[in-house]
Amino acid sequence: MTTATSLKPAREMSSTGQPTQRSRRGSGRLRRTVVAWAFCSPFVLLFATFGIWPVFSSLSMSVTDITSRDVQTPFSVNFVGLENYTALFDDPTFVRAALNTLYFVAVGIPLTMVLSLAVAVALNSGIQRAKGFFRVAYFAPVVTSIVAVAVVWRYLYKPDGMINSVLSVVGISGPDWLNDPHWSMPALIVMAVWRHFGIPMVIFLAGLQSIPPELHEAAVVDGASRWRAFRSVTLPLLRPTTLVVAILLSISYLQFFEEPFVMTSGGPLDSTTSISYYAYQQFGFGNYGLASAASYVLVTAIALLSLLQFRIFRARA
Repeated sequence: MTTATSLKPAREMSSTGQPTQRSRRGSGRLRRTVVAWAFCSPFVLLFATFGIWPVFSSLSMSVTDITSRDVQTPFSVNFVGLENYTALFDDPTFVRAALNTLYFVAVGIPLTMVLSLAVAVALNSGIQRAKGFFRVAYFAPVVTSIVAVAVVWRYLYKPDGMINSVLSVVGISGPDWLNDPHWSMPALIVMAVWRHFGIPMVIFLAGLQSIPPELHEAAVVDGASRWRAFRSVTLPLLRPTTLVVAILLSISYLQFFEEPFVMTSGGPLDSTTSISYYAYQQFGFGNYGLASAASYVLVTAIALLSLLQFRIFRARA
């Protein structure tokens, strides 16, 4: 009886048109949602204008025959389907660029990961003094301008540069690194590894510091050597970190562009032309449809390689 009496005023108020507690909560949630979208709208508009719209525009361009002559007459553009993609793989220059990119990725990523992990291990345990200085020194190439890097490495790779001068001391006649088709890509790989290993080093260092030291102490007590403890304890626990590093390096190295752009202009004899540089050249030639198709081939390669890495590391986890 008391319960029915206490509920009656609430029902009467709702029947008289007064807002219930549920409706007040709903209106408050709506106001908060409107305010949140009002604050987010500048970013959403900028991202849609300069992010989403260019992506869909380039995708539509990749299935048309648009060129620089069609910019003022867009209605003359014809839909060609997958012709641009088939034309890419019929172009020997693109095939050479794809093989160059594959070579760069297959050699550069393992070298970068091994070097960055080795430096991270040294900074985590081997180097006891001035750790902060070494961390900054090893990370410095990442934030250095590519123009400054190119100037230094061009001097190193000159026929009479420092590298060949050191080789001559031990009786080796060094090649003209950047003008020899056989040595130009290895030269760029070495420069790229030196330039990019700073970020993986920091990520590996964070992963190493998150491993409990008790695990290493237990392995030592069980009679494991340092190498055995590193292989059986450290590396398995670094699998998530290794996955992150591998994906970041894959995305960066598949977009291999800055090194040939500032060092070799894709030469000699297209030996350093990458897919990104090929797309850049086609845009410069006015072949917008072909360049867009090349860009989406690269996007597909990045997605497939990332998916493969996820499957490999999850299967071993």
